[in-house]
Amino acid sequence: MNTITYIVGDSLYVNITNRCTNRCEFCIRNLGDGAYGSNSLWLDSEPTEKEIIESILSHDLSKYKELVYCGYGEPMMRVKELVASAKAVKEVCDIKIRINTNGHGNFIHKSDITPMLDGCIDVVSISLNSSTEEGYAEVCHPVFSGALEQIKEFAGLVKEHVPTVIFSVVETTVPDEDIEGCKAIANELGIPLRIRELVK
Repeated sequence: MNTITYIVGDSLYVNITNRCTNRCEFCIRNLGDGAYGSNSLWLDSEPTEKEIIESILSHDLSKYKELVYCGYGEPMMRVKELVASAKAVKEVCDIKIRINTNGHGNFIHKSDITPMLDGCIDVVSISLNSSTEEGYAEVCHPVFSGALEQIKEFAGLVKEHVPTVIFSVVETTVPDEDIEGCKAIANELGIPLRIRELVK
């Protein structure tokens, strides 16, 4: 049975795919089948748009601080279903909606998808995790070259369509000097940087 939605603290998380363009050293799915006490987040099949909406709306959304698209895969792999379900949610309540992404969305879809997020997504959190292409490849193992440049380009574009954009790095996987480099990239693009702990 698919686990599409699961609770993390005071937020409701949405798991819509297991596909990803990275194989990050620190990825939470390397540690087990679920996260934060959830059932298994490995999907038997990707949920349909209808199933995603039904799973989200089966919850009392007034209980949650935000709705977060983040599961055992890169949510922007399914940007059409993501946007459609986010719009359906916005029609019935004003919950804040966030996407946690690796920033590869435009590479995945071979076009600028950031305008699709206009009006339905409130926050985009982009995993940066290195200030160099070599460092990013070593830590995140992307399936394509030039991933860091793609992330920077995506970040600059998505700022035009989403009210809040942030970068994040996992502190224990990034050397101190590289964190300084990440800060420089964030400052250059005018995007805040959040340094987060590795989830175990």
